[in-house]
Amino acid sequence: MNIFDNNQLECSSCHDKVIFDFIEEIECDWGIHQVIQCPNCEELFSIDQKCPAFSNFNDLFELNPNLLTNQQKINYFNQSHKF
Repeated sequence: MNIFDNNQLECSSCHDKVIFDFIEEIECDWGIHQVIQCPNCEELFSIDQKCPAFSNFNDLFELNPNLLTNQQKINYFNQSHKF
C-alpha cells in the first residue's frame, strides 16, 4: 500500500479530484521510477524523484498541501536528477 491508495487528490493537469493509479516501475532515459497516473487525463508524475520525463510532482503537492511532510519534500528534491 502507498500514500496514494484510496486518497483523492486534485490533479494539477486536469484539476479533477481523483484517486491516482500507482505504477511501481516505469523507465525513462535516466532510470527506473515510481510514478502515479491520473485516471482522467492520464498524466504521469514521478513520485520518487523529480525527472524531466514526467509532469512536475511539485504542482501536485502545492494543490494538495497535506500530501507530503516537509522532510518527504526535501528528500524528493535532494534525489532529483540534475538537469
